[in-house]
Amino acid sequence: MSEKNIFPSNFLWGGAVAADQIEGACFEGGKGLTTSDMFIYQPDANHASLNTSNMTKQQVINAINDQKGYYPKRHGIDFYHTYKSDLQYLKKMGFKTFRFSINWGRIFPNGDEAEPNQAGLDFYDRLIDEVIADGMEPIVTMLHYEIPINITLKYGGFNNRQVIDLFTKYGETLLEHFGHKVRYWIVINQINLVHIEPFNSTGICVDQVDNFEEAKFQAIHNQMVASARIVKKAHELDPDLQIGTMLADLTAYPQDSNPDNVLLAMHHNQMSYYMTDVQFRGYYPGYILHYFKQHNYHLDITDQDRKVLQGNTMDFLAISYYFSQMVDVKKSTDYLATAPNPYLKDNPWGWAIDPKGLYNCLSQYWDRYQKPIMIAENGLGMYDKLENGTVNDDYRIEYLREHIKQLKRCLEDGIDIFAYCAWGPIDLVSSSSQEMEKRYGFVYVDYDNWGRGTGKRYLKKSFAWYQKVIATNGREI
Repeated sequence: MSEKNIFPSNFLWGGAVAADQIEGACFEGGKGLTTSDMFIYQPDANHASLNTSNMTKQQVINAINDQKGYYPKRHGIDFYHTYKSDLQYLKKMGFKTFRFSINWGRIFPNGDEAEPNQAGLDFYDRLIDEVIADGMEPIVTMLHYEIPINITLKYGGFNNRQVIDLFTKYGETLLEHFGHKVRYWIVINQINLVHIEPFNSTGICVDQVDNFEEAKFQAIHNQMVASARIVKKAHELDPDLQIGTMLADLTAYPQDSNPDNVLLAMHHNQMSYYMTDVQFRGYYPGYILHYFKQHNYHLDITDQDRKVLQGNTMDFLAISYYFSQMVDVKKSTDYLATAPNPYLKDNPWGWAIDPKGLYNCLSQYWDRYQKPIMIAENGLGMYDKLENGTVNDDYRIEYLREHIKQLKRCLEDGIDIFAYCAWGPIDLVSSSSQEMEKRYGFVYVDYDNWGRGTGKRYLKKSFAWYQKVIATNGREI
């Protein structure tokens, strides 16, 4: 389908991955264990509703000592060793950008060392150099669920204010070492998913605190303070460095025009908005302060915290978008609870496919902040079938095509969108379900959920489709 040229000539088409889901080599190069390495594959789990991110301290210790269970993110797709050949696939597709994360556990294996691990710095130097040599703009995420497990066991995760300094030091180390090569940085992946994946997001075990809900909000505050410090450092090093915050879009529709449903949707959405309100406006909005008061949450917020937040706001907003949500007071009044949307179809994991929801949420973010926006993730996870050396994934092409159409609507409305990163351009381990067989890629990787297979890469039908999208700058989708 050929359409008029809407995308700017310098638009960054590409894809995104995370270190913990692709690299493997868990015990190589001096890397320390991280939160993501604690998740075992559970073949009998209900993957449509699986939440693997509430862990006790004993469960963490058991995972560290377990010699029998299969922990998929310790293996990934072996990108640590295959990155050069894997990047060639992205180069062939014509990628303008590649978003990936740096694993905190490779740079500071325990999170609190005095000096960074040179082997980790060297690996990412090689990776970044290769990305640039292949004609792609690197977009680097500093933290994508890769918190050194020592931060959990010794400090109790981001709930501890000491971790502000530790994470700030890590972020500043990355900027000082790689800032001359990398212009775009996302400090923390999907900062608002703390309510869904608290252990992944903050490194806090449920039995390490007296009030887990309060601790989650304190942890996010500490992350935002550290992020503001990192913004300050970046702009001191080079005013052209661009530092962004990232939300997983959780925008909810009201079930109907019942004012109670409309207000429930508003409150649901505010639980994500408040974080970007703080990071773009520089202060806590009144509605979240009232929420804290209602629930008797007492956060440790210092005058110095307020000063650094006010003076070091973010440069751009990164969004991951996969689905939309709906809320219904008849089902629940809890701000997190959602209900099935009868107008939408789900993927096998219960995610409602809603391209128009992308137009809706981006319009809301733009109206709220007027900050440049990056689509940091967008994709369709499905059970792909390899036949005759390929996958006929027309369903993925259709999903991405319809979402890109909505991006065009946004651009026509004057929304500043500068990048589109399809999630998982090469198949990788699922963040939530630990499955390898929940596939997103344009490139099929021959591993199953137990890591069995040849590891060989195969091109899916969507590979050539996305190649043409990029070559025509979005005119042919």
